[in-house]
Amino acid sequence: MNDAPHRTAEALAELAAASTMLGADPLRVQAAGGNTSLKLDDTLWIKASGQWLADAAERDIMVPVALSALCEAFGRGDDVENANRFLRGTAALRPSIETAMHALLPDRVVLHVHCVATIAVAVRHDAKARLDVALGDLRWTFIPYVRPGQPLAEAVAARPGFDIYVLGNHGLTVCAATVAAACALLDAVARRLAVRPRIAPPPDRARLAAVAQGTEYQIAPETLHGIATDSASLAAARTGSLYPDHVIFLGPGITESPESGAPLIIVAGAGALIRRDITQAALAMAECLAAVTARIDAQASLVALTHDDEAALLGWEAETYRKRLKR
Repeated sequence: MNDAPHRTAEALAELAAASTMLGADPLRVQAAGGNTSLKLDDTLWIKASGQWLADAAERDIMVPVALSALCEAFGRGDDVENANRFLRGTAALRPSIETAMHALLPDRVVLHVHCVATIAVAVRHDAKARLDVALGDLRWTFIPYVRPGQPLAEAVAARPGFDIYVLGNHGLTVCAATVAAACALLDAVARRLAVRPRIAPPPDRARLAAVAQGTEYQIAPETLHGIATDSASLAAARTGSLYPDHVIFLGPGITESPESGAPLIIVAGAGALIRRDITQAALAMAECLAAVTARIDAQASLVALTHDDEAALLGWEAETYRKRLKR
């Protein structure tokens, strides 16, 4: 009796449970960000682009990719960023933007997340020095920002032999032989990098209401106001775009004028406004900005994405596709 289908189903169920747990924690993953994968024989099962990890237990969000074919194409110097041509079967969903990175890492399980604690360190000029102190006894490396997709896959492939990849201005990737071991490693990194967020001054609701009057905006949820009312958070946010999904779902940098039409408006010293029709994804990214900036101290020197970095993300078909899957 061939029990391979049963083993595959069991393995995918374990990955789905872990993916759901990660996706439900906004300190690990926001909206459709992050991706998880599992290698079974010559198949890479990976989250589909634009899908939410939080849905993994309820929906079939994993797609099968021909592993050796993708790796061989990469070895020939092919651009494998769009992994559609390596799909097995008739899957309707597109493989994650990060499929190549997952495929090139030899470990059976790979988890890639936009961990708030990690991002708050990975956007600093002194990130590597801080990581050395926090993660020194682990097998880790730091990769300065490169665009997700093919460039990131190439950067990771150039640094083999690590269990932990801290990605500048992006997030965290961990690798292990089992789902449980990968989750434990991710938790260990997040725990070591964790700092207590500052408690921000309360918003000036009267001023916010006055700014919002007659516009398409409303006063934001309580958790967002600290971006504007906490001086260190505001300074960090004004540095510029700190990570890719901010650019994709909120636009470059922060906006302080309702005339812009941006999903999130910062009213310095008063609080935040959001569009009445803001998507769940954009709201999740606004929450992420509040969480990240609240963990960056006032003395920190930060690295922001350049205008070229932002343009590359905004003009990228893969991200246009992901954003189209609105939620």
